[in-house]
Amino acid sequence: MDPTDLVSVVPALGWAVHSGLLTRRLTTARRDPLTGLHTRAGFTARAERLLTRHPEAALVLLIDLDDFKAINDTFGHAAGDTVLTATATRLTDWCGHTGIPARLGGDEFTAITTDPTAAPRLPGLRAALNTTVQHAGHPLPVSASVGVCHVADLPIPTLTDALTAADTAMYQAKGHHHRNTHR
Repeated sequence: MDPTDLVSVVPALGWAVHSGLLTRRLTTARRDPLTGLHTRAGFTARAERLLTRHPEAALVLLIDLDDFKAINDTFGHAAGDTVLTATATRLTDWCGHTGIPARLGGDEFTAITTDPTAAPRLPGLRAALNTTVQHAGHPLPVSASVGVCHVADLPIPTLTDALTAADTAMYQAKGHHHRNTHR
């Protein structure tokens, strides 16, 4: 190789490495390191595209783990992490390939799906989210409140309005005497 060729290759190689590192950092920032789910930023961009393409079929969920602080306080943070990863797996399984699950932070999750069978499968998701999780040989009690918004029911089908409606439904579910409900 001619030494003058090397002068032009080195900067190009540097930019390629820099670009790869930047891409990896952006991807990592859009994924929750514990659960592997999308973060709020990663979810929002993908969910808005999905909602734009299929507003009539979209279903948006907001999920909050009930009394999650008690799990951390009683069994430790490793047990809490086990509950969070189990919740992520259960939500991912329910979403399948037509949905996008995400962890918004703490013990709050969300999902959007365009699967026409999603609404009839909500009781199964609720049951899965309320199933005991095993940690270090001990069963951990888990319950979740689920708020649901059928985007087609909104006057204007936006992700912000769908999340607001799902949030309202989730808090209504929490207000019932049986906290493990969904609306």
